[in-house]
Amino acid sequence: MTADFFWAPRPRPTRGPKPALTLDQIADAAIAIADAEGLAAVSMQRVAADLGYTKMSLYRYLPGKTELVAVMLERGLGEPPEIEKPWREALTEWATVLLAAYAGHVWALEAGTGRRPIGPHEIAWLECALRVLPPGLTGAESLDAVATIAGHVRMIAGQGAGAESDLVAAIGIALRDHADRYPAVAAAVADEGERGGADNAFAFGLDRILDGLECLLRERASVM
Repeated sequence: MTADFFWAPRPRPTRGPKPALTLDQIADAAIAIADAEGLAAVSMQRVAADLGYTKMSLYRYLPGKTELVAVMLERGLGEPPEIEKPWREALTEWATVLLAAYAGHVWALEAGTGRRPIGPHEIAWLECALRVLPPGLTGAESLDAVATIAGHVRMIAGQGAGAESDLVAAIGIALRDHADRYPAVAAAVADEGERGGADNAFAFGLDRILDGLECLLRERASVM
């Protein structure tokens, strides 16, 4: 597995035809397939055909499908936002923009798991989050903090928009005849019906993660 295609500029050929494609063009074609049919539908052959090229021609640009998916993820997530805010507001914006990126390309959740080449954009997202973290965390803790926030984003993105409302509605139907068996669930659903607050898991969970970081940093500052 190599990431050279992300980082090393492609040499200009001294003879023969000039490259007719770019990584962005290849990624865009693959993303169009994945957006419409899912990541499983993406293959070197399918992408080449949609671009009007042979499968073998794509190997001038990418070693194989693993690298193709990595390019798709890099292109799909894009560059992180430029954030100049206090750390809690900055991380909230970072997470919100990342959630929107995943919502626009659901396949990116699958593409972002497992071993893969890492490109400049993906590292830039990490750089952006680490840069706004307040002092007081070790390097490992800083990475874990970002991983925890990103994991929360991915979990919410995987559920899809309106998932909480749909779940509560389905539970409500089941509770019509069985509320006595699940009194805690019935009470929570009834309270939500009265007070509202559905589909707030992203903001609620993110705030609790940030509360935990703030509490940890406050405790450490108090003993110094």
